[in-house]
Amino acid sequence: MPLQTLEPQRLYRQIAEQLRALMTQGEFKPGARLPAERDLAKQMGVSRPSVREALIALEVEGWVEVRTGSGVFVLDRAQQKIETRKVADDEWGPLEIIRARRLIEGEIAALAAAHAKRKDIQAIREAIDLMHEDTERGIAPTAGDRAFHTAIAEAAGNAVLVDTVRTFWDARRGPLFERLGDYFENVPSWRTAIGEHEAILEAIRAHDAEAAREAMHAHMDKSHARFSASWSKANPH
Repeated sequence: MPLQTLEPQRLYRQIAEQLRALMTQGEFKPGARLPAERDLAKQMGVSRPSVREALIALEVEGWVEVRTGSGVFVLDRAQQKIETRKVADDEWGPLEIIRARRLIEGEIAALAAAHAKRKDIQAIREAIDLMHEDTERGIAPTAGDRAFHTAIAEAAGNAVLVDTVRTFWDARRGPLFERLGDYFENVPSWRTAIGEHEAILEAIRAHDAEAAREAMHAHMDKSHARFSASWSKANPH
């Protein structure tokens, strides 16, 4: 049998596989509480965000249950009917996506500030207005959010950057990002994020490239912080 090409795995998948193996071997038995994120990160020599992504992947696939305020517990897969979803091997980690977006979209915002025309400013404004409308109706403002970041990329005047932003944003539709959003997104967090979008718009409207870059960096940093918050701050399930 010929040797197969080995593909590098996402770090969170490697972490998840180690934890899954320990559960399968009985090191972590059904009903047991897993060590805290910080302890797992220290023992495995990885970052806490990577551990969080791994735990979310294990929850989506039915290996653990996150109990807000209590911890992460091993499920008994033999005794319970567990609703699961498959996480694709090549799915990007949500927190890793945000860090990549910070780097790239910060520069896109600076370009937009330098080149935006009146129609671009209007498109960005309309996207924020849509976010406001959906938030006040209790609906996740994803349509307006996507339109906002796309409009900024279009204002930068580069089709490759537009496609890149859309690819980044559409990665939110994966099960990892959706599940993380279930825990840490709500109407107050949406309103906070909209305020961050308003700051980006004002910098672009003023044609201040450095301010636009900083506003986008601030938005991504705060988004990362929201998704990295203590489980005690998560929405109850």
